[in-house]
Amino acid sequence: MAVIGRGDVSVVHLAAIEKLGASLVAVVDSKIDHRVMLDELRPDIVHICTPHDRHVPIAIDALERGSHVLLEKPVAHTIEEAERLVAAAKDFPDLQVGVCLQNRYNTSSKIVKSRAAARGGSATVIWHRPAAYYEAKPWRGQRLRSGGGVLINQAIHTIDLMQWFLGDVADVSGHIMGYPGLDVEGTANLMLDHAGGARSVIFATVANVVDSPVTIEIVTDDATFSIRGDLTISYADGRTEVIAEPLPESGGRAYWGASHELLIADFYRAISHGEPFWITPSEALKSQYVIDELYRRNS
Repeated sequence: MAVIGRGDVSVVHLAAIEKLGASLVAVVDSKIDHRVMLDELRPDIVHICTPHDRHVPIAIDALERGSHVLLEKPVAHTIEEAERLVAAAKDFPDLQVGVCLQNRYNTSSKIVKSRAAARGGSATVIWHRPAAYYEAKPWRGQRLRSGGGVLINQAIHTIDLMQWFLGDVADVSGHIMGYPGLDVEGTANLMLDHAGGARSVIFATVANVVDSPVTIEIVTDDATFSIRGDLTISYADGRTEVIAEPLPESGGRAYWGASHELLIADFYRAISHGEPFWITPSEALKSQYVIDELYRRNS
């Protein structure tokens, strides 16, 4: 294994690689040419944890040298660049490209997905990102490199879960508000109409004074599923069930969840068994298309 990019999230990849007993042969930061490492070491799998605009060029470089690729979200900073990777991957049918939408592996997410025939839902991502967060890594506040703000960087996991729970999104509407001094949004609201007739609403911001827990509520005829860390199921007959969500052990931030290791282990398993990994760039693009459409409508 090799990890390219020493961004904040790389710590959970490194911890998972160690815990899973995989052999880490290289960690490459921005000061080192990743192509030299790929040519010399030819790793079996490359984890990409770089700024968004570097995802696709590095992924294609890795594929061309025979490496499987596991990308941090989003697929790319633009839809066009993401679609370039989807097209390029077809030239390497024996190699896999996976995307880290790890919240699909959460205990609560798997239960909701398996048990809910949803009529609708709502979600909030109410976090805090001070000016220092963007000053430390300026690309985060530059649309040309990041692709956007709170939606593509923080709320994309929640948008992905909502479309995974409720079905493909047929229409999106909403508004975005800027972040002072930057050209990316700091606050956004969305209304999603799903193909099967369900509707969901999402509010996301990094203007809060603290990082509050992500909330998701999914409404069915028989129960309401409420995720706020743990999962609470409120049944129509008055019963209530609480199912605990495991805490992270990787040293990563608590709001990232505890499921990176589960996703990475599943990616490795798929490769070792010659099976397709299910969260492909095409699958990950579903939530990114939603975000891009809202950006387009607010441009």
